[in-house]
Amino acid sequence: MATLPDFRLETYFARWEFSARYHLTASDAQTLPMSELLAMADDDGRERWESLTLGYTETRGLPALREAIASTYQNAEPDDILCFAGAEEAIYLAMRTLLEPTDHAVVLTPNYQAAETIPLSVCDVTGVPLRPEAGWALDGDTVEAALRPNTRVVSVNFPNNPSGALPAPEAWQRLVDLCDERGIILFSDEVYRGLEADPLPQATDLSGTAISLNVMSKAYGLPGLRIGWIACRDRTVLDRVERAKHYTTICNAGPSEVLALIALRARGRILERNRGIIADNLPLFEEFFGRFPELFEFSKPDGGCVAYPRYLGADGVEAMCADLVQDAGVLLLPASIYSSELTATPTDRFRVGIGRSGPAEALEVWAEWLAKR
Repeated sequence: MATLPDFRLETYFARWEFSARYHLTASDAQTLPMSELLAMADDDGRERWESLTLGYTETRGLPALREAIASTYQNAEPDDILCFAGAEEAIYLAMRTLLEPTDHAVVLTPNYQAAETIPLSVCDVTGVPLRPEAGWALDGDTVEAALRPNTRVVSVNFPNNPSGALPAPEAWQRLVDLCDERGIILFSDEVYRGLEADPLPQATDLSGTAISLNVMSKAYGLPGLRIGWIACRDRTVLDRVERAKHYTTICNAGPSEVLALIALRARGRILERNRGIIADNLPLFEEFFGRFPELFEFSKPDGGCVAYPRYLGADGVEAMCADLVQDAGVLLLPASIYSSELTATPTDRFRVGIGRSGPAEALEVWAEWLAKR
């Protein structure tokens, strides 16, 4: 196995995530206190929590949890679900299981780094860029041109991290159809599902071979549970990935599974709450960036809780982000975190998070810092 490079985002967060005063680049929605989540439990969820014993759990996940997850899809059943310790484990094991050295993969950029570095550790990979000048639109022609006879996987992420982009419905359906026609597995990272105004159909609902990835961390705002999953109606794929999981976490934490079950049964309330936080925050960010038109270009995301504004300052985005966190304690993610080995990526962008409560103070500190420069 090839040695994986440093995970730039996690390395950067290891330095700043818990030391910076203002975390203005968080990729998750505002989390819940334990008491508030437990107050949402139905009778069955409360009984499961109060009677929980701390033994091993089923490798595929608590049956009731898989049933709750399956209910978030139109065409999935509980046996089409395999749970993991977060989304990262799912990406790692799926790519390491599905790809062989003789295969080829296609990956969209910019992306969550693991989406390209893990496939690159196995086989040849071609990048297809989402371009800001095209509104980060999915270009089906470019994807099709990148395919080879040995292409095994096409990996996408919508709503996209970091841009917040969603493809047009017809472009999305074309991609699903293209993969089905060519016998290619579409691996669809859908961790921001539920935070869009107009959600796309999930990949596994459209294709019997596509894989949909999701997690409790992002749209639900519960990253501390470390519960993610893949949904796939091709159960031979799940069987193979399950056997790979025997070499990593083996099973998930029982308390996390029960808490995730409680949250999923209350998903309507939680997602409505989190969409409301984003709706309240967006005008604050639009007003902030509107105060500095000579420095920023900002467009609200199509979905999710991150955005990828452009920085126009002469000092460059890397210097701006570094100086801002060191001088004022406001943390952003500069474009270098999203650089790619596969394609050119924008060098004048930075990620902001719009899903957590109370960003006004951080924005004001940032504004005061800019005014002093």
